[in-house]
Amino acid sequence: MISDNSDIQKKIIDGRLIAKNIESSISEKVIKLKKNGIVPSIAVILVGDNPASEVYVRNKDIAAKRCGILSKKDIYPASLTEKELLNKIDELNNDPLIHGILVQLPLPPHIDEKKIMEAINPSKDVDGFHPLNVGKIFTENAAFYPCTPYGILKMLDFYDISVKGKNCVVIGQSNIVGKPLSIMLMNRHATVSSLNIFTKDVKSIASKADVLISATGKAHLIDEEYIKDGAVVIDVGISNINGKLCGDVNFEKVVNKVSKITPVPGGVGPLTVAVLMENTVKSASMKS
Repeated sequence: MISDNSDIQKKIIDGRLIAKNIESSISEKVIKLKKNGIVPSIAVILVGDNPASEVYVRNKDIAAKRCGILSKKDIYPASLTEKELLNKIDELNNDPLIHGILVQLPLPPHIDEKKIMEAINPSKDVDGFHPLNVGKIFTENAAFYPCTPYGILKMLDFYDISVKGKNCVVIGQSNIVGKPLSIMLMNRHATVSSLNIFTKDVKSIASKADVLISATGKAHLIDEEYIKDGAVVIDVGISNINGKLCGDVNFEKVVNKVSKITPVPGGVGPLTVAVLMENTVKSASMKS
């Protein structure tokens, strides 16, 4: 039986609210930079016609406008060659008016994503995917941290959720979310278990987590048997079932057991975009 709506609302981690607060702070910084003749600018490259990627790029463009950031979109057909894309990145690297470069993933299979990420100037790598920035996560001095993991930490901070000494379980080991997030949690003195598709007895490990983060993209993977009473649950996954967005977590089945939980949509997604904007303004400030 699901608790009444007022009880549920108290458990919701409101990503839209936190993102709005971040964007408000960003907008103030943008105004100051513009007074000094600097217009924070981000170049977004989209290759191909992936519908999900088109939505993400549109959301980023809208957020940039809200913050006063200049967003430049370069949209190319899937036939774009790797060399052509590298040439475009080189052009943007050398453009002093561009402060952030984002290449929307995934790329067509004939383009090496690792090579593309490495080609972006680390000082303009507002997605936080360049190996130099990723490596510096270990020493906590990266120019930019990956947007989704950093957004999750901001969520925890907003709700005064400490991970120090807590059992944190991260399901999914992607380079974009799972791996960097695990290190960032360790930097906060959490005890972290990083799980993947080869992990045995995922349910048993997950059910011991004080903080459970799922980033698999497998709809409704997580039900009440994965959840410890009073756990904090962060749902990074996003899937489309019959036209309705949902996450890795079966919200209705787990909501009675958790202390806090992110919804899908309206949870992690807005924070990812807000941190991207924050990184872009940070890059512009570094060059002021």
